[in-house]
This record gives sequence, structure tokens and C-alpha cells, in this order.
Amino acid sequence: MERTPVGIILNGVTGRMGYRQHLVRSLLAIRDQGGVPARDGSRIWPELTLVGRDAGRLAEIAERYGLSAYTTDLDAALADDAHQIYFDAQVTAAREKAIRAAIEAGKHVYTEKPLAEDFLASLELARLAAAKGVRNGVVQDKLFLPGLRKLKRLVDGGFFGRILSVRGEFGYWVFEGDWQAAQRPSWNYRAEDGGGITLDMFPHWHYVLEQIIAPVTAVTAVIATHIPERVDENGGHYRATADDAAYGIFELAGGIVAQINSSWAVRVHRDELVEFQVDGTHGSAVAGLRDCRIQHRGTTPMPVWNPDLPVTEPFRAQWQTVPDNGEHDNAFKVQWEAFLRHVVDDEPFPWDFLAGARGVQLAEAGLRSAREGRRVQIEEIPR
Repeated sequence: MERTPVGIILNGVTGRMGYRQHLVRSLLAIRDQGGVPARDGSRIWPELTLVGRDAGRLAEIAERYGLSAYTTDLDAALADDAHQIYFDAQVTAAREKAIRAAIEAGKHVYTEKPLAEDFLASLELARLAAAKGVRNGVVQDKLFLPGLRKLKRLVDGGFFGRILSVRGEFGYWVFEGDWQAAQRPSWNYRAEDGGGITLDMFPHWHYVLEQIIAPVTAVTAVIATHIPERVDENGGHYRATADDAAYGIFELAGGIVAQINSSWAVRVHRDELVEFQVDGTHGSAVAGLRDCRIQHRGTTPMPVWNPDLPVTEPFRAQWQTVPDNGEHDNAFKVQWEAFLRHVVDDEPFPWDFLAGARGVQLAEAGLRSAREGRRVQIEEIPR
């Protein structure tokens, strides 16, 4: 079958997300399946060039997967007309400069979130991309997870009646790095390197709430650095200058209230690492990464508060599991396929830089709320 090659620069591919989710589980998986079907009957075929700072690690990855193109010279890669797309999975602090250079070089740009370290810079990138006429997108992977796709199906089908509230719990214990290695890179805990759970997770919560439930209109947040000292990848002690926990109350359009806790200093006592409970007048649902359970108004039991007796009701057993009703592929891969079709066939792609900028706006508002101890309204961004 005829191929439509698309040259893609992958910057930051030696990092955890760039390597595991975007290279291996997305783009290489797309090649393994023979590409992405295009409108003209051909298959969109990713031609990959790996970019990073460590030539040795790039060479090792390229050899492992039978790839030949890699470089530490981003400017040279951007100057090559064989590359149509630039993808960025670098540390947050390095992202804005590289994306700006890619836009100036006329590349379509797809990037991990957050789009930039602050809202104004994010908005400027969105405006620059629009002015240059390049297609652009920001990773919003959680929208494509099976559990949240089922939740969206329930919302679209009117299952909840009038939605009242959302409660979310996300996080796990990230080891300090002294007696056991940390599961996350040390830059995540240094504000000067773009770290912090608010900047990391509030953009996620923005698109989950906006695109599944309702737009966010205001936020009240408390942030904390619960673990003040950690040990880095080289065994050196360092002071954690970024927040490792954020507790947010989000007011949504229609009077809906969402409360979401995000923490890298919490031990998991739930079925999945992230769970959202949505309560409505006609029913409730609890959605995680993969599963979703529901309880309709007609099957809601009548719990009775009696602290003097042991619990007799099997509360979890009173919920019904939502069926898959279809195949659910890797969330990152699904969005990559959509972006490739956007570039080649002009298919719609709503998860653009402006959507990414709104996520950074919410993170910035959350940080301001915590700093000033007040509720912060979210201003609408005109297109």
C-alpha cells in the first residue's frame, strides 16, 4: 500500500514520557500497524528523527528500534525540509524556546503539556502559530483513556441528569530518593526548572473538566511542599523548591463544584491512581484510568448513619460496571493518530495551543490563589 511519509522531529525522546509513551507506545506502534489510514487511501507513515542532548543515549535508542536518524543539533533538524512536524517532550523550562524556533521554521508543532511556564508565553505561542499558519496541538491524553471515555459517554447520554459536583483524587508516593530511588526526575521538584505539581496537573484537570463536564470559571487552591528535601539521580541532596501537592476547588459553569486533590506525597488507597466521582440528580459515576462504575437513582440504597454498629452494607458492590463497548487503544497513540490526520488530511483537532494555554492559565490562577489566599476568577480567552 502506498505510504505518505511525514517527517517528525522528536525532541526529548530520552526522557521517560518522550521515550515510553510517544516513541515506543505511539509512533513505533503506529509504524508496526502499517501507519495511519489517510483520506486518499494511502497510509500516513512517521519518519522519525530523534533529538536530545546525549548522543550516546540517542544512538542506543536508535539502534534498539532500527532507526537511523538522530542528532543533538536541533537547529539543523529544524532547517531540514524533510521534517514537517516538531514534537517536544523536553523539561518544561526548555520548551518555549524550542517551540518558538520550530514555528519560525514553519513546522507543525505537537507538544507535551504544559505549553510553556506561564500563561502569557503560552498565549503568545498560540498567536504566533496562528500567524504563521502552522498546525499545532498539545497532548491531552487523559481524554482518550478508557475510563474517561466511558464517563464522557455517560455525560453525553444524559445519565447524570443535572450534574452537581465532581470529586477527584490523583497521586501516589514518590520516594524521596535516599533509601529508594524516586520514580520521577528530580527537576519535577525544583521550581527553577519548571517543576511543581500545580503546573503539571492543573492543565490536565482543566481539559478533563472543560471537555467532559463544563468550563472552569474560578479556582481556589492550597499548595504545599510536603517533602522539603529530596535526593537526585546522582545521589545528591537538594532542596525541593516546587510544590508536591495541590488541593483545588474549581467552580464550573452551571453551578457545578469540582474538588481535586493532587499529590506526590500520598499513599494510594483507591482502585486506580486517579479517580473522579461525578454526582448528579439522576445518578453518579466513579471513573478511573480504565474502569467506570455507576449508580442510578433507581438503585441508590438508603444508608443509615449509626457509628455504634459495624458497617453492614457492601457499598462498592452496589455499583454497576460500565462496559467497554469497543476497543480502547493507548491514549497517547490515539491522539498522535488524530494529529497526523490533522496535518495530512485537515481533520479537526480541537486540542490546539489555545486549549493548552487555557490549561496553563488555570495552573497560574491556582498558584496565585494559593499565594494570595483567595478565590481567582478565570477570564475567557478570545480567539
